Amino acid sequence: MNSLKEIKDDLQKAVIPGKAKELMRFFKTGPGDYGEGDLFIGVTVPEQRKIARRHYKMITLANLEKLLQDPCHECRLTALFMLRLRFEKAKEAVKREELVQLYLSNLDYVNNWDLVDSSAPYILGPYLYGKKTSLLYELVESGELWRQRVAILATYYFIRQGHFDQTLSLAELLLDHPHDLIHKAVGWMLREVGNRDLNCELEFLKKYHHRMPRTMLRYAIEKFEPELRKQILSGQI
Repeated sequence: MNSLKEIKDDLQKAVIPGKAKELMRFFKTGPGDYGEGDLFIGVTVPEQRKIARRHYKMITLANLEKLLQDPCHECRLTALFMLRLRFEKAKEAVKREELVQLYLSNLDYVNNWDLVDSSAPYILGPYLYGKKTSLLYELVESGELWRQRVAILATYYFIRQGHFDQTLSLAELLLDHPHDLIHKAVGWMLREVGNRDLNCELEFLKKYHHRMPRTMLRYAIEKFEPELRKQILSGQI
C-alpha cells in the first residue's frame, strides 16, 4: 500500500525553492483574501499530476481522505487528482458512489478555485449527469463561495454533453453574487455554452446582460466577434 509518507516525500522532492511564496501570492493567501491562511510548499501542477498517477491505484480511501484534509495545498490538489483518476477508472456504480461521497463530505477542503476547477467537472458533473440535480441548487443556496463554484463548474460536464439548462438555471441564480470568482466562473460557463450554441447564449445575454456584473459579461463574450462584443458591452442587444 502507498503510504501518506511516500506521497508526501515525493511532493517534497518536487519542491522548487522560492515557488511557495510565488504561489501564496498568486492564490491570495493574505489576511482577508479568499485563500487566507492556505499553505504551499512549492510544487508545480504537472509534478503533482505525475505523483497522483504514480500512487492513485494503491492508496486507500482512508489515506486519500487524510491527504485531502491536509493543510498543504499541494497535498489537497494531489489528492483530488487521485480521486479523479479513481473515479474515471471505476466501473461499478457502488465504487463511483463511494468516491463521490468522499468528495462531498470533504468539500470544506476543496477551498480554492484550482481545487474546485480540477475536480467538480470531472467527479461531481459526470456523477450527477442524468440524475436529479437538486444537490447543485443546495450548493448554490449554501452561500459558501467554493461550494457555489463547485455547483456551476460541475455543469461543465453537462455542457460538454450538449445540455445547457442546468448551467443557465444556476447562472441566473448567481447573477447578483458579490464575488468576482463566481462572476468569472459563470461567465466562463456561459462562454462554453456559446461555443456550442451561440444562439442559446445570446438569448440568455439578451435577457440578463443588464444585470450581469461586468466581469461576468466580459468572460461570457470573450470569444465573440469584436463588433458583437462592442454592441453587447454598450447594451445594444
